[in-house]
Amino acid sequence: MVIGKDSVVTLSYRLTDDEGTLLEASDPAISYLHGGYDGIFPLVEAALEGQAEGFSCTITMEPEEAFGEYDETLRRVEPRDLFPSQVKVGMQFEGQPEGASRDESVLYTVTEVTDDQVVVDGNHPLVGKRLVFACTVLGVREASADELQHGHVHGDHGHHH
Repeated sequence: MVIGKDSVVTLSYRLTDDEGTLLEASDPAISYLHGGYDGIFPLVEAALEGQAEGFSCTITMEPEEAFGEYDETLRRVEPRDLFPSQVKVGMQFEGQPEGASRDESVLYTVTEVTDDQVVVDGNHPLVGKRLVFACTVLGVREASADELQHGHVHGDHGHHH
């Protein structure tokens, strides 16, 4: 079977920065629903279209093709008393960016804590970086009706309900 819209693709992958530093690797594999469901980088999805099990590729993605450029509006300085007493750098909190609708939320990471303020950043840690995604297709199958309805993979290497 070849990779096309509404197929489930299982991959092993390595994600590095442009200097070769390993940032993430599959352990042992991931599966995603192919065909515009936002389960993988669009550039990777385009490279895999029409390919089959055993295909390998390496794709270099500029920041705008991966996690985008740094957005200063997602960095916020908040009063210390809005946070729990045990707040520390690296903790994460869900919140709404300025001007966002009620159903839009961002995961903010605490980057600095002082006696009177906490600095949080909603940018992804890999924002602004050129990334290299190397992968091998381990399997391709048709998506189930349930997976298509939910817009993601169920079962091995995918989402479980």
